[in-house]
Amino acid sequence: MSDTDGQVPLPDLNGPMPPTGNDVSYNEEEYAARVAADLEAVFDVPVQVSAVLGRSKMDVGELLKLGPGTVLELDRRVGEAIDIYVNNKLVARGEVVLVEDKLGVTMTEIIKTERG
Repeated sequence: MSDTDGQVPLPDLNGPMPPTGNDVSYNEEEYAARVAADLEAVFDVPVQVSAVLGRSKMDVGELLKLGPGTVLELDRRVGEAIDIYVNNKLVARGEVVLVEDKLGVTMTEIIKTERG
């Protein structure tokens, strides 16, 4: 069996952009549906998403002394953006929000990195 058996070709996300302006042959809904169909093969791929509020370093002895009510000082200030990781790769920054009775994250900045 070769390395390419059963692989689905990925869409060219760096390819030509959709037409803009007065191009009557361009239909935004059709373009969006075509892009979604191209990506359908990866819709069920699980990813790990982490929102990191802050970090702290301590010795194991200090860690063992932690208990309920202990305040742990983090390396971030109140109101500072949190880091959002997908599969341990930084992809965005955001703010913590409250949605009903649960915490959530609003992305405020997408981090672009060079591929390759």
